[in-house]
Amino acid sequence: MVYSLAATTLTVAAPLGCDGSTAQGAEETAAGGRAASDVLVTGTDEEMLVLEVTPANRVVVRLPRVEVGQGVTTAVAMMIAEELDARLADVDIPLADARSKGNQFTGGSNSVSSLYGPARHLAATARAKLVTAAARQWHVPARTLRTRDTMVFGPDGRSATFGSLTRAAARITRPAVSTDPKPASKHRVIGRPATRIDARDIVTGKAKYTGDLAVAGAKPTVVARPPTIGGKAVSVDSKAARAMPGVHAVVRIDGGVAVVAETFHHAFQARDALRIKWAPGPLANLSDTEIRARLRAAVPKLESPPRGSAQTEAEFEFAFVSHAPMEVLTAVADVRAQSAEIWFSSQTPQSAREDIAARIGLPVSKVRVHVLRGGGSFGRRLNYDAAIEAALISKKARRPVKLMWSRADDIRHGRMRPASHHRIRASHAQGRVVAFAHATASVNESSEQGMSAQGGVRAAAPLPSDSGLYNFGRLSGNSGSVDLAIPLGAWRSVDSGTVRTAEEIVVDDAARSLGKDPVAFRRTTLRSKAVKAVLDKVAKAGDWGRTMPRGHAQGVAVHEEYGSCVACLVEIDAEDPKNPRVTKVVMAADVGTAVNPRGLEAQLMGTAVDGISTVLSAGLHIDKGAVRESSFADFHYARQRHAPQHFEAHIMPSRRDPGGAGELGVPAAAGAVANAYARATGTKPRRFPLDF
Repeated sequence: MVYSLAATTLTVAAPLGCDGSTAQGAEETAAGGRAASDVLVTGTDEEMLVLEVTPANRVVVRLPRVEVGQGVTTAVAMMIAEELDARLADVDIPLADARSKGNQFTGGSNSVSSLYGPARHLAATARAKLVTAAARQWHVPARTLRTRDTMVFGPDGRSATFGSLTRAAARITRPAVSTDPKPASKHRVIGRPATRIDARDIVTGKAKYTGDLAVAGAKPTVVARPPTIGGKAVSVDSKAARAMPGVHAVVRIDGGVAVVAETFHHAFQARDALRIKWAPGPLANLSDTEIRARLRAAVPKLESPPRGSAQTEAEFEFAFVSHAPMEVLTAVADVRAQSAEIWFSSQTPQSAREDIAARIGLPVSKVRVHVLRGGGSFGRRLNYDAAIEAALISKKARRPVKLMWSRADDIRHGRMRPASHHRIRASHAQGRVVAFAHATASVNESSEQGMSAQGGVRAAAPLPSDSGLYNFGRLSGNSGSVDLAIPLGAWRSVDSGTVRTAEEIVVDDAARSLGKDPVAFRRTTLRSKAVKAVLDKVAKAGDWGRTMPRGHAQGVAVHEEYGSCVACLVEIDAEDPKNPRVTKVVMAADVGTAVNPRGLEAQLMGTAVDGISTVLSAGLHIDKGAVRESSFADFHYARQRHAPQHFEAHIMPSRRDPGGAGELGVPAAAGAVANAYARATGTKPRRFPLDF
């Protein structure tokens, strides 16, 4: 259902969640019995996706999602260009400010799937109105007109740009041609590999991130932070820092002591000149060994195995992992007595706006949050720690500030994927798995109130095992947790990145116990035809089972989530087991309609690097309440030299609506890397990353 907005240009809006017939919660007709698309709505309904055609022949859709490198702006532009018959270069997708209603959540790999219906209906309706406007001006039947390249063409050769027709089209209430989106068979943009619409801006530096903003009066700001997680400043001697050139203010906040200065160079120098006495954080006596022991103890007991069955059992440890987006956390804040403006990249701008307003003591209506593109996220920008800090510093310093967290700030005091411990048992009898049990415990972020300094153990909770992918008989699962005052966040693929990885390793172990090839075993036990198809694709494309030199091996794993599925085949060189190198990755994915196959390939490539990193080398250590790592020098994420020399992605053809893809590949890639390493070395890796 699409609505026309009262405007001097063609402006139409579709409720997010529109399914192509009736928008959820909307009536099929409006006042006077007119179709909803005839209704003129005053202003912009904040719960809607809005499209405007400007007189300059630009198509503008202000997106209620954030671009953090995943390519959502390109995907939406492609949907609009497809149905509107516009040039992709004529479509602009700016990011919407935080709204007071609707849904601006970016996460869960659902942006493309949630926008696919509304965006296409929006553009199809706009096209119908433009065609009708041209038909009336030229006095010809609308059915004789054609559209392409952001223009309408008549049968006699006449043409008009959409921009020249936008005012007339705004007055059209009943289009003379269909407003239905095209069938997939007529797609010319959707499903074709496209270069990102912002690619040139990114590589030339034209693209603006928060750190690039020149907000009037906003001065560079950094924070001196405690040596331990959750530490507090007991006393601060800022005399020397305040006397340094270029220093404008020094203010205390919960997380430490902030310095506002003329440049970041001045700010860092003054920060280092502060003399601060710190009280240790609540975990000052806690290190990895004790955390791992607590996690192991918190894992619920597995159910008893079926009588007469043999067991394949394993326990796994996964370390804390930093999100480490390439662009460090940055926020600009201008907080005044009666209003505030904040600029930053956020996956949850509405929640951020509400929380910031509460922290600075202003009504939500007086706080404006501008959403900017982010240089990576992987879940980190679901939280808005830096924005809250910037607002509080601005209020105390009584001036606009541009706050930047250093890399060390985010790794040592930011959010991270929780550490976890897994216990899995596959029971087999008569050549097949007859029961599968998985119990796990992870670190849970404790609240500041009501928790002991060292945290506690929570009661077990049901865990629906991911092993439902397979015909493994009776499935069971439980989870427990250890509460610790450690800042945690949803890391790419969230629980699946550890749960599925561990299970795919056990699937390989079970196949080995039954004397079966890992691919053949999966083929005979997988429930889904789609998952079997992607597995078959990587096995064939990757030449599964080929003879390899000593110390080299292949590994495979699969995953299904977000209405999509993926398989990954990895080849590894582990002749030196302490320095393994993934040499080849082959992935196949079925995500329904792949709006931009090139973007999907990039996403899969990124998940492959995530799997390589978190299995082989990237993890965080806790030493006496402090994170040991502080930069990419010691948080060993895969670099160029660690990337596979050969990567290929196969996108399975489909005409069903899109599923999710952004996080899909991580569990399969991680599982495949672990399985390849096990086969190459003849070992059973159980602690990740391997070099931890």
